[in-house]
Amino acid sequence: MLDLTPRREDLDPIEIASRDEIAALQLERLKRTLRRVYDNVPHYRRAFDAAGVHPDALSALADLAKFPFTTKEDLRANYPFGMFAVPRERIVRVHASSGTTGKPTVVGYTKGDIEVWAKVVARSIRAAGGRPGMKLHNAYGYGLFTGGLGLHYGAERLGVTTIPVSGGMTERQVQLIVDFEPDIITVTPSYMLAILDEFRRLGSDPRATSLKVGIFGAEPWTGAMRAEIESAFDMHAVDIYGLSEVMGPGVANECVETKDGLHIWEDHFYPEIIDPASGKVLPDGEMGELVFTTLTKEGMPVVRYRTRDLTRLLPGTARSMRRMEKITGRSDDMMIVRGVNVFPTQIEEQILKVKGLAPHYQIVLTREDRLDAMEVLVEAMPAAAGVDARQASAAELGHHVKGSIGVTARITVTDPGGVERSQGKARRVIDKRPKA
Repeated sequence: MLDLTPRREDLDPIEIASRDEIAALQLERLKRTLRRVYDNVPHYRRAFDAAGVHPDALSALADLAKFPFTTKEDLRANYPFGMFAVPRERIVRVHASSGTTGKPTVVGYTKGDIEVWAKVVARSIRAAGGRPGMKLHNAYGYGLFTGGLGLHYGAERLGVTTIPVSGGMTERQVQLIVDFEPDIITVTPSYMLAILDEFRRLGSDPRATSLKVGIFGAEPWTGAMRAEIESAFDMHAVDIYGLSEVMGPGVANECVETKDGLHIWEDHFYPEIIDPASGKVLPDGEMGELVFTTLTKEGMPVVRYRTRDLTRLLPGTARSMRRMEKITGRSDDMMIVRGVNVFPTQIEEQILKVKGLAPHYQIVLTREDRLDAMEVLVEAMPAAAGVDARQASAAELGHHVKGSIGVTARITVTDPGGVERSQGKARRVIDKRPKA
């Protein structure tokens, strides 16, 4: 793989500023944000008043812990435009979640927000190894989902030739990668594996492509998956993080020269880690739930937004800004199976240990005789699709899951292609248990 370490002179000065400089900028911007939401968003005025806090109470960054959290339920309760901090006429773009678990969460952006978003995404692409003049194959979905347009504007801001492919039509994805010879691909990691499968189905060598960097996000993925993608395509695979409620992709990104966690762009987003149960702020280095406060958003700032993503904060390395570890799971998609906490990424790690299995899987939860049951549907590799090989792979995976996670799972190994494919975020868990 090529050495794509960016030159120090190409970085934004704040990326390599001292921690004191970063903290001073954060405090100044945080004060403005708290005043903006208190003066312009009825929800925040009510929430601050109920908690007995006022924007003037913030004199140090640690004082933010006095202020109430914002949750997805708050956004839904103010659907569609009740969280906007500017007149609706100043909003130039609206994005929204899919709303599969309730009302969509709607977010709005001013012209200034769009410019800041493009800037942090451009910074993310550069950190990943992107350079002006490169070509970028964008296979994130366009539309209300923030992925496609978020990466698109950032790539153009950096000066990258952007190919807006969007998701789906996997054979066409492969054809365009071969024909257009992009340097960078942006896509969910699970769909990148589907693209890899298509290369192999067509008899094309993925290592012969022009791809140098893959920027993957929108779902948790493991180090083992990174290793598989990098080996299969002979390219760098780096992680990008974001969520629509905070901005979209570009909140944090790994640096290609270290790949040791995602640097949070702390001049625009202030992170905290809390205990998911108590809400207590935890010190850097401890695992907990990630919380963000936006520092520069105009249209829809958020204060102490609970992401439900589980990670920990670490000191900066390639940049002065702190890092977050790869997301290990979510506090709200954690499965509890017979009293054991289980995350999909834990199952994925065990699947990748079994040579006869492909990294396409779904977890099906049911309740049998009043007891929870977990079935893992996973595909056989083409070379291990025989009955005996599949049985051996199932037994090996069941042993790994029981030994490492502590639950007994029924393992069903399907033919290659037997697990439902996703063109966006993978649907990893199907919970068929009766609701309370």
